[in-house]
Amino acid sequence: MSTRTPFISKLPVWLTPLKFPAFRALWSTWLVANICMWTNDVAAAWMMTSLTTSATLIALVQTASNLPVLLLGVPCGALADILNRKRFFVFTQLWVAVTAIILFVCATFKLLDPNLLLILTFINGIGLAMRWPVYASIIPEIIPRDSLHLALGLNSIAMNTSRILGPLIAGFIIAAIGTEFVFALNMILSLLATWIVMRWKNQSYVSTLPGERFFGAMRLGAQYIRQSRPMRSILLRSFLFYTQSSCLLALLPVIAKDHFEGNANTFTLLLSSLGLGAIVAGSQLQHLRVRWRPQELASYGIIILSTSSVGVVLVPSIWYALPLMVIAGMSWFCVANTLGTASQLSLPNWIRARGMSFYQMSLMGGSAIGAFLWGAITSSSNVTTSICISSVFGLVALVSIRKHRLDGHTSEDLSPVCPIERPHPSRDIDPDEGPVMISMEYHINKSHVDDFKKLMVKTRRSRLKQGALSWSLFEDAEHQGKFLEYFVFETWADYLRRFDRFTADDLLMQEERHRFHIDSSPPKLTRRIAAAIKS
Repeated sequence: MSTRTPFISKLPVWLTPLKFPAFRALWSTWLVANICMWTNDVAAAWMMTSLTTSATLIALVQTASNLPVLLLGVPCGALADILNRKRFFVFTQLWVAVTAIILFVCATFKLLDPNLLLILTFINGIGLAMRWPVYASIIPEIIPRDSLHLALGLNSIAMNTSRILGPLIAGFIIAAIGTEFVFALNMILSLLATWIVMRWKNQSYVSTLPGERFFGAMRLGAQYIRQSRPMRSILLRSFLFYTQSSCLLALLPVIAKDHFEGNANTFTLLLSSLGLGAIVAGSQLQHLRVRWRPQELASYGIIILSTSSVGVVLVPSIWYALPLMVIAGMSWFCVANTLGTASQLSLPNWIRARGMSFYQMSLMGGSAIGAFLWGAITSSSNVTTSICISSVFGLVALVSIRKHRLDGHTSEDLSPVCPIERPHPSRDIDPDEGPVMISMEYHINKSHVDDFKKLMVKTRRSRLKQGALSWSLFEDAEHQGKFLEYFVFETWADYLRRFDRFTADDLLMQEERHRFHIDSSPPKLTRRIAAAIKS
């Protein structure tokens, strides 16, 4: 038995995901990667101040860092679902490491100018855009479902810890030996994280089918989100929440410098208090989830965040503001963790990276729009007005989307199962042949037609989520109660992938459709492939 086992077994509940070796390795990588992200942003922004006096160019450093995450989220999510996730994760880490090497060399030999620095910062942001969806998709594969919220809580703690450590480390290195050595540290840490990921032994399902096409994979990701009511509710809530919550974080430098007439230490105190609150909430997450349901956690969190944010700008001294910042950090963590966990649990494994990339886009989009909006309001009035308006916005949004509940949908069982109807073609079919049309013929009792149609609404969503291009239901004009369902896939391979995507919930729906069918034999299933003809 390992000598570390007794220590690991005595971990408090909120640290129990660290009992899993794979999660420990990947969480360590995530912590290191986020420290690198924050140190790089600080170093790049400081380097830009030595290259130009233009406030626009200095502000564009943050834009260049975050823009790739917003623009490339969906393509990167598609790649993470198509490719081997471990290899893709290693590639993303190498991408960031190589970028850090280039930055270090250019900074050391005085080759950087404002334009080159922005380009390299953007390239580094591409690595971040690639890394987030693949990491988010791996975690549910290695953590049991009942511990997933704790694992995601630890991820948020890593993010908030790095938010504090990153700038502190960067500031110390810049002051002691120079900005270029921050890039050198990033290079070393990124290579270390790459080595950790390479040592991780993952067991992934390998399909015998050819890989999905890139653009088709992106289309299916968007189609799945469009047909998934839980994910649509989560994305809407996420966008509105991050639009509101971005106000406090985006204006924190203004609050520290102008509102409290402080300096860099004041800003660090406020930021550290926010991060401390998130860490405290993470340590108590298990108890909070026992007491309150996800919907209640998200709603109460927004109310407390709104109230505490207003308190920060209304109290007379920073010493009153600091405990309010801790409370704001706790409430922010509860809402963010609830939304992140709900999104993970609403996605099957085969499309998780694509689904999480849409969640990431809602997060980044809300943050970007919110930061611009609240900054504009502050410029035309003051920071107190902006914080108060954002808090009112959060409360109004909470009331307006009350129908989009996180627990308003029956929990789907997304466990993969082996469906009943396996195809047995009479000839060898090339995987790229298509389109493929599948039809099902049902005979329904006249008194049950309305109930059957209601079930077929859910069936349509299920078929489209599995990858069908189109779906329709026809009723026989001459025989009442006789229905024909058809749905179309782009290729034979796309149709066969449906069987890997068939879930326990789909199987229950299939059994329910068959119960409506009044013939002694099962519904007639026909598969047709488009025939090539010469004009």
